[in-house]
Amino acid sequence: MKSQTSKTMSAIINRIAFASFIALFLLNGLVSARSAQVVPSGSLVDQTKSASASDVVPGHAPMRLYGFRPDNGIETNNWAGYAVTGNGFTDVKGSWHVPEVNCNVTPNSQSAFWAGIDGFSNGTVEQTGTSSNCNGTTPQYFAWYEFFPGGYVELTNFPVVPGDVIGAEVKYLGGETFQVRIHNHRTNQLYVHNQNVGGAERTSAEWIAEAPSTGSSCGDILPLADFHVASYGLDYTSDSGTNTAIDSVTSGRISAFGSNVQEITMVSCSGVNEAVPTSLTSDGTSFRVWWKSE
Repeated sequence: MKSQTSKTMSAIINRIAFASFIALFLLNGLVSARSAQVVPSGSLVDQTKSASASDVVPGHAPMRLYGFRPDNGIETNNWAGYAVTGNGFTDVKGSWHVPEVNCNVTPNSQSAFWAGIDGFSNGTVEQTGTSSNCNGTTPQYFAWYEFFPGGYVELTNFPVVPGDVIGAEVKYLGGETFQVRIHNHRTNQLYVHNQNVGGAERTSAEWIAEAPSTGSSCGDILPLADFHVASYGLDYTSDSGTNTAIDSVTSGRISAFGSNVQEITMVSCSGVNEAVPTSLTSDGTSFRVWWKSE
C-alpha cells in the first residue's frame, strides 16, 4: 500500500513539475485577453471588459508548486484552497463570500477567488471568479472569467461588493467547448459564456484563493491583498449543491474524492505562509482560507 502511495505521489510531482514549466512558458507570452461572446440567458450580463495589450495583464494561472508539507499537503506560490484530481472532469461548482480587503495594510495588492477545471498539473485553466484588489489604498471588487492562457475578462456590468455570495460553475460541453456560469445571489444576476479551449486535459477541479501574477518568475507574483478570510461551501454560503465536482469515476462534494483531495497552502518565494486553508467541515464541501501575509 505504501509503495502504491509513493508511486501516486511521484506521478503527481512529475505532472506538477511539467505543468509548472508549461505555465511559466505560457505566462511569459501572455499580453492580452480574449474577447467575450455573449450567450443568451434570462438574467444575463451583456458587458465585459478585456484587458488591452498595453495593460499589465495579471494571469489567474496554473498552480506553481513550491513543495510538500509534512502531512502531504501541497505548498504553492500562488494558490490556497482545495483541488481534486482525476480524469475526464466535466463539471465543478463552487460558492464563496466576496472577502473585504484592508488596503491600508496591503496597498497595491490583489487577490482572486474562483472555481475551475485544470491547472493543478497542466497548462490550461478554465475558471470564473471574483477579485478583491487594492488600487493604492482604494478597494476594488469585480467578477471575471478566464480561459488561461488567455487573459481574464472583467464583467463590467456585474456589481460585486464585500459579503456577496457568489455561485460559480464550469462545465465541459464536449469537443473543446467549456461553459462558465457565475451568479451573484444578492443581485440575482447571472453571466454565462461558452468558449473553446485547445489542449484542456480535464484532470483536476479546484476551489481557490489566488495571488495573480504577471510573468514567469516567482517575483512576478503580485502582493496578496489582506482579505482576512475567504469562506467557501454550503456551511458558509447556504448555496445548495456547491463545492462539488464530476469526473469519469466520482460525482459529489470535495470529500467524495477521498485520497484524490489535495489541500493547498500558499507560501512566499522563501516559504513563509501567505494564505492557509482550514480542514473541510463535516459537510465535506466547506472550508475557509485565512490570509497571513503578502
